[in-house]
Amino acid sequence: MNFSEKSAAKRPTSTKTNPTQHLNTGGLRTLLLAVGIATFCASCQSPQTPTATTPGSSPATSPATSPAASPIAVSSPSDPNTVKIVSMLPMTGSALGQAQTMVNGIKQALAETDSKACDGKIKIEYEILDDATAAAGKWDPSQVTSNANKVAADGSVVGAIGHYNSGAAKLSIPVLNQANVVMVSPANTYPGLTKPGKGEAKEPNVYYPTGTRNFSRVVPADDLQGAVASNWAKSLGVKKVYILDDQELYGKGIADIFETTAKAAGIEILGREGIDIKASDYKALMNKIKALNPEMIYFGGTTQSNAGQIIKDMRNVGMTADAVKFMGPDGIKEQALIDAGGKDAEGVYATFGGLPPKELTGEGAKWYESYKAKYNAEPEAYAAYAYESAKVIIGAINKVCKNDRAAIRDAVLATKDFNGVLGTWSFDANGDTSLTTMSGNVVKAGKWEFVSALKTE
Repeated sequence: MNFSEKSAAKRPTSTKTNPTQHLNTGGLRTLLLAVGIATFCASCQSPQTPTATTPGSSPATSPATSPAASPIAVSSPSDPNTVKIVSMLPMTGSALGQAQTMVNGIKQALAETDSKACDGKIKIEYEILDDATAAAGKWDPSQVTSNANKVAADGSVVGAIGHYNSGAAKLSIPVLNQANVVMVSPANTYPGLTKPGKGEAKEPNVYYPTGTRNFSRVVPADDLQGAVASNWAKSLGVKKVYILDDQELYGKGIADIFETTAKAAGIEILGREGIDIKASDYKALMNKIKALNPEMIYFGGTTQSNAGQIIKDMRNVGMTADAVKFMGPDGIKEQALIDAGGKDAEGVYATFGGLPPKELTGEGAKWYESYKAKYNAEPEAYAAYAYESAKVIIGAINKVCKNDRAAIRDAVLATKDFNGVLGTWSFDANGDTSLTTMSGNVVKAGKWEFVSALKTE
């Protein structure tokens, strides 16, 4: 998701080097690392600037804002021949279904090598971290920061897979950057995390205090998905649209891109509003929008941002699926959206930064059948991307063959012509994938159905 604040309403589970690459030795170096992390994160704090147009709505998260982290002392691995990969995903709340399939994908990748690397000399452990809380019902900033500090301090950790939400990633990346821990994301699609000129003024450099990138993603960013969505809307005959967003990093960002590209495509923007994601209903808002005679409502947000309730109220005031389309990004393309929207979710459209698992070919098709056989279930959209993320980190461990965070980070970022389940792809200098395939999907008979591949321009 994916600018996923992934960029859908989101239950519990359990190469180059630099002078700080050997983080597991030396008390002075550990102290300097701890001070560096604490100083940087404290300097990240700034007031949040509300961008809401709806009273009582929560403000969009400032991309440069990060809660202060506690000083971190990095532990030495108990076994130099054992390394650890962690995942940081929302294992609590409605996003659990999506996140569990991602965890399944990671476990698949590890099982293929019996959780070993370097001809069996290196053992790979896997730890699942929950970045959500029951109180929030989705990812929680304080939980995200706590997890990032834990990962940075655990000297056995050499790679992280996460997050599902881009707002969570922007908090973790700087902490892990100070500790040379590489993060590979299967779902974060907010462009400002990696691309200069595609986000706010200080992005993406604000996320990389060491000056060296440690974040990459195997999913295309939203500067591509937002444009694809507007072009798809036009091809569906939409001439007038009203735009909503959840005021989070992912949702607001992709709505911004959709608005700009829709205007350029000749679609009339009837209005734009940020919603209160904790509202009990949106009937007044829907009646206001209905009076403008839209042909589509575009929602920048996730299922966890109350998308199901928006859809219900849209239909309840008389904006039927035949008359007014509803479209959102990959943040709503999950079973949880259908569960939340019920019968009113029928006909909902969603773009996705790639192809659904069932549509993958070659190695992807083999993986899809293997997943179904192993888990006796259909994988959600991002399961293949989590599998791919794990394979990339495992590949880097096999190249380095020791607990060296910086070397493993550099090996991941140097990935080229990777032949995986998503196709053959490479990371560019920003850590972005060379893949640009997108897809359009619709809810039909209570299930997400692939409509077509969508071209990027």
